[in-house]
Amino acid sequence: MEMNYLAVIAAAVSAFILGGLWYGPLFGKAWQKAAGVSDEAAQSGSPAIIFGGSLILSLVAAFVFAMFLGPAPELNFALGAGASAGLCWVAAAIGIIYLFERRPLSHFLINGGYVTLQFTLYGLILGLWH
Repeated sequence: MEMNYLAVIAAAVSAFILGGLWYGPLFGKAWQKAAGVSDEAAQSGSPAIIFGGSLILSLVAAFVFAMFLGPAPELNFALGAGASAGLCWVAAAIGIIYLFERRPLSHFLINGGYVTLQFTLYGLILGLWH
């Protein structure tokens, strides 16, 4: 299968950077409150496992999304597909789970907004770099 591996890596890294901004200075405290995560819990765990695992999962998501788009996708299609995948597949699936878990709307909006932008970035990068 024809695949632009550099574009996939760039897409994955873009999601990793977006996550650092999204769950850091932009919505970090609001996310902690909505998720019920204390400052102590937010500082716990192995950074290598958390950040390394996040990067690997971003690579998996970007790779499979690139497979879905196919070789040399048109930019408009890639952007629309990315926004649709993030909002209508991933965020919708998260929303269903959150409804049953009785999670706050703010938690859904933060996480759903992230995945929507994540896949839109994937589409942008993969659509521009083909």
